[in-house]
Amino acid sequence: QVQLVESGGGLVQPGGSLRLSCTASGFILDYYIIGWFRQAPGKEREGVSSISSRDGRTHYADSVKGRFSISIDNAKDTVYPLMNRLKPDDTAVYYCAAGNHWNSDYDLHSGHGMDYWGKGTLVTVSS
Repeated sequence: QVQLVESGGGLVQPGGSLRLSCTASGFILDYYIIGWFRQAPGKEREGVSSISSRDGRTHYADSVKGRFSISIDNAKDTVYPLMNRLKPDDTAVYYCAAGNHWNSDYDLHSGHGMDYWGKGTLVTVSS
């Protein structure tokens, strides 16, 4: 019943752009922060960006500041990460996850403690 569905991944050349989406259903999105995480082979999972459906506050990892942005359409229960000036190091499986606003145990750097997860979408940045 609870679902987070990602879309928009694919193959992009370095310097290109890609917009992902995450659509939520089965829970009250207003009470959650939506985070994006990525994991590449041989690397730990890392937080990329997040947005609060309640007040729209955003956060970005240092590695993507100035290149990535994130927005939310509350009417559609959908979050849109926009990735610009992509680099080969951005290649990873990207996951959408939801953490309850009042849950102090979740970690937006690692994703530990997030309540719901999507299945992921692969982003490959290569020439």
